[in-house]
Amino acid sequence: MSTPPSAAPVSGTAAPLIPPPVTPMGWMHTARFLTTAAQLHHLPPITVPEIAFVGRSNAGKSTCINTLTQQKQLAYASKRPGRTQHINLFSLGKQGLTDAVLADLPGYGYAAVPKQDKIRWQRVMANYLVTRENLKGIVLLCDPRLGLTELDEVLLDVIRPRVQEGLKFLILLTKADKLTRVEGSKALSIARLQAGGGEAKLFSALKKQGVDEVAQLLWDWSHEAPHATVQEAGQTAAGAEPVSPADEPPNAD
Repeated sequence: MSTPPSAAPVSGTAAPLIPPPVTPMGWMHTARFLTTAAQLHHLPPITVPEIAFVGRSNAGKSTCINTLTQQKQLAYASKRPGRTQHINLFSLGKQGLTDAVLADLPGYGYAAVPKQDKIRWQRVMANYLVTRENLKGIVLLCDPRLGLTELDEVLLDVIRPRVQEGLKFLILLTKADKLTRVEGSKALSIARLQAGGGEAKLFSALKKQGVDEVAQLLWDWSHEAPHATVQEAGQTAAGAEPVSPADEPPNAD
């Protein structure tokens, strides 16, 4: 009876473990609160790509961000829509490093907000969208049952020059589960025409429609070309104290 061959001797050191590739959804899941600012000069100077989420109150902005990041309470919806007037920043990337930032801008257009407050905040938002140097892309959230409103059109006019210069832009039609297939197709066609060089997509947090597509798009926007990562410890503005997540003000949806 023949003897079984002996196992081959193991020589050298074990091959290093190769970490699995980062997926767009896995990357989105790394989102964590960075800081909040009521004025533009309070925002930290950041060199990595920044992607802003904007839209009318109750357009589903907070729900969208939480769905994309697979976190239930990363972005908070205010109990008084339109009242909160802060820009909340969330960093993306492995712990200790940031390769992109999400900016959650307050919802606009809520009727209960005094007119003077609306005008003041619209001016702050416009300045942010026009002057923020590291702004890489804008996601405009819209309830397709209402379509783009006058305030949305004003925002489009503000950002159009930057979009023409290469700023990424997406109209995201939220709550798509409330539309029939025909209604969704029609709303998407209209939004694509209104995007003016940008893109348009249907999105449903309830049915997870468009979630993977949007995550992939944001990943592509943020990783188009090599860019420096920054240490989180140095991201707060000079002389300003870091803001604890517990101090984060809720944003209007």
